[in-house]
Amino acid sequence: MDEIINEPVLAYQKRHYTVEEYLEMEKESQEKHEYFQGEIFAMSGAGDNHNEIFSNVFGEIAYKLKGTPCRPYGSDKRMNIPENTLFTYPDISIYCNGLAHSDVDVDTSILPTVIIEILSPSTKNYDRGKKFNLYKDIPSLREYIMIDSESVLVEAYYIDDEQNWALHKHEEISDMLNLVSMGFDIALSDIYDHVRFSKEK
Repeated sequence: MDEIINEPVLAYQKRHYTVEEYLEMEKESQEKHEYFQGEIFAMSGAGDNHNEIFSNVFGEIAYKLKGTPCRPYGSDKRMNIPENTLFTYPDISIYCNGLAHSDVDVDTSILPTVIIEILSPSTKNYDRGKKFNLYKDIPSLREYIMIDSESVLVEAYYIDDEQNWALHKHEEISDMLNLVSMGFDIALSDIYDHVRFSKEK
């Protein structure tokens, strides 16, 4: 069996790139890329389960945030972490009290309150490990939620009263995901609506 790739694929290998070069290349590209400390990485596409979960979760969040200062955005919203240079496109990000923009690009936002990533076999180790560590550098981040696309599994990290990252893990379809910082729940049965796992096919 081939080894599953769990790190982003380096897209350009000739040299290190400046942030300005990356942003200019990204404007011309038909695909999305991450940037980190001078290197540019290709981002993988999304399968059917990923897209079903995105539609379910984004719809629920958008409805429940209506009339509040917080707004959700999909994976076309580029985000930057100035503290460690990362530019990336979270599957879902929630920004409260307006959008703050990167000093180097008006189309790139900073300081999200919540980030949600939908895990695939090729990215789950990266999203759980190195990427989470990079996300922890975001001073405004209150929650990081990872939703598995291949099984019923939601890992919801949030900042607790002691300012530490705490985990709520859900593995039952009857569970409720609590977005602590947003003040509402989403049923896992709604998150996984219309999702078909491989053993069901």
